[in-house]
Amino acid sequence: MIAGESDRWQEMKWSLAGVRCVPAWPRELVAGRRWPPATSIRKQQNRSSSSSSNASHQLSTMIIRIQSPEGTKRVETKPTDSTKTLYEKVRTTFNLSSSGFALYLGREKKNELLSSPRKTLKGYKLNHGDMIYLHFANDGGGCSTVSTADRKTSSSQDSGKVIVPVPTQQVASSIKSLVEEDEVDQILAKEDGKIARKINPQLCRHGANSKCVHCIPLDPWDENYLKEQNIKHLSFNSYLRKLTSGVDKGKFVVLDDISCKIKSGCKDHSPWPKGICSKCQPSAITLNRQSYRHVDNVMFENPNLVERFLNYWRVTGHQRVGFLYGHYEPHLDVPLGIKATVAAVYEPPQEGSRDHVKLLPDPKKEIVDEVAKGLGLTCVGWIFTDLVPLDSNNGTVRYLRHADTYFLSAHEVITAAHLQTLHPNPCRLSCEGKYGSKFVTVIVTGDKNNQVHMEGYQVSNQCQSVVRDKCLIPTKDAPELAYIRESSSEQYVPDVYFKEKDQYNNEVVRLGRPLPVEYLLLDCPVSTPNDPIYTFAVNETSFPVSNRMVEGHLQDFTALATYLKKFTNDQFLEAVSDLHVLVYIATMDMLPLREYIGPLLEAVKKRDRAAALEWKQSGHWATVEQLVMASGGEGTVVGGETDTTGRGSSVQPSTSSSSWTCQHCTFINQTASENCDMCHLPQ
Repeated sequence: MIAGESDRWQEMKWSLAGVRCVPAWPRELVAGRRWPPATSIRKQQNRSSSSSSNASHQLSTMIIRIQSPEGTKRVETKPTDSTKTLYEKVRTTFNLSSSGFALYLGREKKNELLSSPRKTLKGYKLNHGDMIYLHFANDGGGCSTVSTADRKTSSSQDSGKVIVPVPTQQVASSIKSLVEEDEVDQILAKEDGKIARKINPQLCRHGANSKCVHCIPLDPWDENYLKEQNIKHLSFNSYLRKLTSGVDKGKFVVLDDISCKIKSGCKDHSPWPKGICSKCQPSAITLNRQSYRHVDNVMFENPNLVERFLNYWRVTGHQRVGFLYGHYEPHLDVPLGIKATVAAVYEPPQEGSRDHVKLLPDPKKEIVDEVAKGLGLTCVGWIFTDLVPLDSNNGTVRYLRHADTYFLSAHEVITAAHLQTLHPNPCRLSCEGKYGSKFVTVIVTGDKNNQVHMEGYQVSNQCQSVVRDKCLIPTKDAPELAYIRESSSEQYVPDVYFKEKDQYNNEVVRLGRPLPVEYLLLDCPVSTPNDPIYTFAVNETSFPVSNRMVEGHLQDFTALATYLKKFTNDQFLEAVSDLHVLVYIATMDMLPLREYIGPLLEAVKKRDRAAALEWKQSGHWATVEQLVMASGGEGTVVGGETDTTGRGSSVQPSTSSSSWTCQHCTFINQTASENCDMCHLPQ
């Protein structure tokens, strides 16, 4: 190599280890030049690298201010972060439970900052120190803030306590121990439930103390036995026995109602309608015919209950609705079956006509339930009429409901499902402690012989869930068809399917728009016993039924006085053995006895005449008796003398011909009516 080229080659050789580029020449070859020590070079390199890293850090991070109804907070982020990352940091900073909020660039919900893993803050031109605005969502797709329980949990964690999540099996076992089932379910749970069979003399070849396959007791869910006995549905307790009959004895059996709502708490997206994923989206539903029913029979104690209820329709021609009060007991005709026994019918406030009934708010419903509970009764169902006269002379009615038309209309199915939801059935195998309902629906209509008869139904648990989540609506012109709502910005509705057979007898799946309501029904037989039962006394004169706005059927103090005067002192128990009388006594405007009626209810329940007469001697009822005597009446004793004029003997004369002062409540009446406008007592 030439000497000049060698020198040039040495000049081009550089060291790549440091920041400063220094020629790699030997120091001893360089004369007359002073080089800095190696330590000082190293310090300069470290100083330059730290300053460059600080500069890059300042350029890569920025502070974004978040203004919310709860105050303003700061979030540290990077321009290259996605908006989804920003949403997660905001959720953590504000201690939110889910993505039930939205971020906006403008104060008045303008220029929404969408949560997306692809869009960055730099794309929205957000800079250091900018302010964005947080607004909570109000729709049901997600939760807005942390609940009270969550805040208590967070506070306990801050104080040093550790919260250990409880396993699902432990929660289920604790619910089983805490749920108090109905008395009839407790009775049936103690029974064996096996269907006993006699020895077959032709097939059995053993002694009287032995069993074989021809005489061994059957399970209560045996299909062949149910077909032979013409039992259409399993009883609910037989269904539970079937689920718990395996090796694990039902250890992992859980009965839960289906849900048509979006699961709350999903953090992967904004709430509906801005986002939805497979984790929070409710599954599609395929309606199946329910194989079991919670109540296997409805029995009215005596025909007088139905006749008294139908009396309103016979007088006015208007349809009527009532609530059935009674109790549940085992039904011996069905293995592990349940029977609803009806003892009274209460009619709530309503507006009726010849073709429809509209229920009104009932301010006395709580008191009615309280009185019924004191009598050992509960609300077991509801009853309504659908009667159209065919021949008034013969008493026949039209045959309207059958297989070619409908059994229950969509309106009635939705109402029945709503009422069943209000009266849930306690169940120890459900995580929520309740499953289904024992609430029954009874309709009074015409049969194929044009005679008045009763039919009983229940709707399936699937129907309850669909109606509870507001997914089912009636159709306008077809009473036998319902309709599944379509999803909107306010509510997401999953697809609901049902199965039917096409023209080639093939089973096909169709979307429930429209939906035949027959897939949602369970029939329940209605009967009356051969020997009538009377929980309440049946008197020649009955007290007017509640909420009947018809002349001669009104409940007022005059009606109570007229009713009580037809009984002697010894017949006081028979006089008050009526649900309508007891409810009126507890709620009458003049002197309500709700707080003092408890002992009387116990006496009526036990049919204790001595206890009823003892309550009759109380000061509260003595005041009522004085008002009854003062109200007058033919043949009543007032002031020690018999008053045959139908009025009391000490009526204060009126000050003028048009106005008079009531002697009982001192109210000045401005009309010339015989009864006081305030207390309804006569002059």
